[in-house]
Amino acid sequence: MTTEGADVTGVIPQPRQMAPHDGGFFELGPDTRVVAGGGTERTERWLRATLGAATGLPLAPGEGDENVVRLSLDGELDAEGYRLGVTPAGVDLAGGGPAGLFWGAQTLRQLLGPDAFRRAPLPGRSWRLPLVRVEDAPRFPWRGLMLDVARHFMPKEGVLRYLDLMAAHKLNVLHFHLTDDQGWRVEIRRHPKLTETGSWRARTKYGHRASPLWEDKPHGGYYTQDDIREIVAYAAERHITVVPEIDVPGHSQAAIAAYPELGNTDVVDTASLTVWDTWGVCENVLAPTENTLRFYEGVFEELLELFPSEFIHVGGDECPKDQWRRSATAQARIRELGVDDEDGLQAWFIQHFDTWLAERGRRLIGWDEILEGGLAKGAAVSSWRGYAGGVAAARAGHDVVMCPEQQVYLDHRQHADEDEPVPIGFVRTLEDVYRFEPVPAELTPAETGHVLGTQANVWSEVLENQGRVDYQTFPRLAAFAEVAWSALPAPGERDFAGFERRMAAHYRRLDALGVAYRPPGGPLPWQRRPGVLGRPIDGPPPNK
Repeated sequence: MTTEGADVTGVIPQPRQMAPHDGGFFELGPDTRVVAGGGTERTERWLRATLGAATGLPLAPGEGDENVVRLSLDGELDAEGYRLGVTPAGVDLAGGGPAGLFWGAQTLRQLLGPDAFRRAPLPGRSWRLPLVRVEDAPRFPWRGLMLDVARHFMPKEGVLRYLDLMAAHKLNVLHFHLTDDQGWRVEIRRHPKLTETGSWRARTKYGHRASPLWEDKPHGGYYTQDDIREIVAYAAERHITVVPEIDVPGHSQAAIAAYPELGNTDVVDTASLTVWDTWGVCENVLAPTENTLRFYEGVFEELLELFPSEFIHVGGDECPKDQWRRSATAQARIRELGVDDEDGLQAWFIQHFDTWLAERGRRLIGWDEILEGGLAKGAAVSSWRGYAGGVAAARAGHDVVMCPEQQVYLDHRQHADEDEPVPIGFVRTLEDVYRFEPVPAELTPAETGHVLGTQANVWSEVLENQGRVDYQTFPRLAAFAEVAWSALPAPGERDFAGFERRMAAHYRRLDALGVAYRPPGGPLPWQRRPGVLGRPIDGPPPNK
């Protein structure tokens, strides 16, 4: 018989306090009962479904003090905090709120060993938990992962899988990048051509945009509104908030291809545009007209019915202004509004939706370009171009999510070796991500309070399938999860050697989950992409 169970030092992300007891264990068995208090229903369902499937144990509801897993809420704990105690009599798991209880259940799963991450029991296993006491709570309330499903579509089952992977790492925000030049991925019933036309492209550039290679077959897909409802509900069961992104006024060629009147028709033949088939920054942007505003108000109205999140992301990044400079319509709008220039025109566009969302009880968040031409009132900022945007926004009293490309763009290559598949961007190793510090040192304590948290971004231009997404995302997402969850032991200090030791167990968990991560020794033969041109630049060192 094989005994499952983990070394208590192998938990990722690292808890605030973990006190193991020498000797002994508690073993889950067929007669182990789950004693669930009020408000613990989601975690009870997850335990019985997920751990029940992996162990083959019924984990039936029951009462008593012996041979039980007891679930409860304790208002003295932080809402996302938990306390886990394992004694010879059983498990006592308490959360400050339902989310905290669920995060504690993730730690419990890790302590059961890697086979607790499988979907069916292996023969001859026993399930022993080490005797331990854990007290834990997250550093940041926003611990995010951005998935770009616009450049390469990720089918619904893949999204649900990533929600499970996020939950296993105690991440709680899925930033869902649903639209871009290369595809529109969400059904909007009042504008059906967005998916009929905008959800697929005739071919796809393979590799970097300078690559001579093409995949000459259609690529596409989209989520129906019921798919979205399912994704949002599945995420909510795991205490994950889904924040949708509809990118405006740039990155919009797919929408313009579907509805040409949305583009700058006085300077370009928008009726001839198709969904973009290559990568980079597209010059075709939305026209700053009342018709465009009304169109996207309709889009957002349907979106608000699907996504209950406080924040709605509107993009706002990489909007070239050349068409606006040449457009008589855009120039007339600049004069009418009394703004200084095209940057002011973009600020007006973003401010319109900031006000529109606020009137409906929501908050706008956008990439740090929304700072250009004046920061929209009430908006929050995703700071991607280094730290500067986040610093400026926090100093102006606006909330910030730190996601600088130099540190946490996980589509960027993990090693300088030529075997790395489609080597894009900066070299950022597992250790680089682990040493990322989200809070800019120059902020005052009051300004630091505006840092909601941090987010890792996975752009999919060169990530054409689930295996490629896995390879780029893992194991670095495990390092990022610890940055987002675990408090620093001291300013600027993180124990990477200790993290590597804990990763030895975590790789086995990822194996059990079927994650096609990058092995520590480099890509496996089938993970390489020889001859596919990337963008092998050596970026500047991290500025924090």
